[in-house]
Order: sequence, then structure tokens, then C-alpha cells
Amino acid sequence: MKAELSRDGKEIIVTIPMQLRRRGGRKLIIAPDGIEPPPPREETLAKLVARAHRWLKLLESGKVASIRALAEQEKLNESYVSRVLNLTLLAPAIVEMILDGKQPDRMTWRELRKPFPMVWSEQKEKWGLPL
Repeated sequence: MKAELSRDGKEIIVTIPMQLRRRGGRKLIIAPDGIEPPPPREETLAKLVARAHRWLKLLESGKVASIRALAEQEKLNESYVSRVLNLTLLAPAIVEMILDGKQPDRMTWRELRKPFPMVWSEQKEKWGLPL
């Protein structure tokens, strides 16, 4: 951080080095070295994981007969509902990371809606997580 007076001496100009990075469609400020802000929680992904597990309970309990019925009830596209439900197949450690906001930067909804391995160790390997 650097502070200096303006040319006319009426203002103080404070310069803070930082970077902007996109995460989950939002801009994130990366603080300068030595300053460690708490990691922002990826709200979108956390909400989708929670929604997926709620939908799975509805299907397993029989309150909703099928993915098609669930999509109609939620007024959503059947394909979208299926992709969100795939989040229930994530390894518990990955789900915990997402809920804590500690998942890798490249683990976004855009990336998770693509097919991913069903084997938990392969999921961790795909995203470079410790096995």
C-alpha cells in the first residue's frame, strides 16, 4: 500500500496493489502478498449442491415420481434438473469443500455440469485434490 498527496495537496491518494479474478461469474479481488482475506464462498455452487440433495430426497422418498415430474414441479428444464442432480454423485470431501468455499478456482458450475468421473478418487484426481 502506498499513500501520497495529490499535486494540489488537497487529497491523499492511496494505492493498493490487487488483482481481479473471475470466480463463478463474479469478480473477486485478490489481496496483495502478505494479506490473506478469508476465501469467498461460492454461493451458486453451494446452493446447487444443497438443491441437488433436496431433490434427491424428494425422488427417493417417492414424493416426486420422476425427474420429469420434478422438473415440472420446479418449473425447470428436465435436462437442467438432471445435471444438478449429478452433483449428488460428488465425493463427500468435495461437497464439504464446496460448502466451505474452499474448492479449486476451476471447480465451477460450468465445469461441474459436464460429465465427471463417478469414482471419488478419480474426481479428486481430476481436480488435483489430495487422495
